[in-house]
Amino acid sequence: MRKLIAPATITLLLALAGQASAETKIFIVENQPDGYGIDQCLASGANCGKPMASAYCQSRKYGQAVSFRKVEPDEITGGVAAEATCRARGCIDFVAIECER
Repeated sequence: MRKLIAPATITLLLALAGQASAETKIFIVENQPDGYGIDQCLASGANCGKPMASAYCQSRKYGQAVSFRKVEPDEITGGVAAEATCRARGCIDFVAIECER
């Protein structure tokens, strides 16, 4: 007697296999205040930043942005280089954009 695999089980397995094969990369970029509000959208993770984050990913040959958020200086270099950058050039915020292929 053979057991048949339910169509729902096959669909679930295909979905999981597709997720496992997705390639992602996180880019750290300067959050430039530009007067248009894009920088606040990216740093806060608001929906208004999604088109800008996706455009950034597409410019790097990735399909879309999975996530984007402000990055604290100690997440990048332990805070030491970030403090020097803040003194030398004025404080610069950074945004992490996660792209998916």
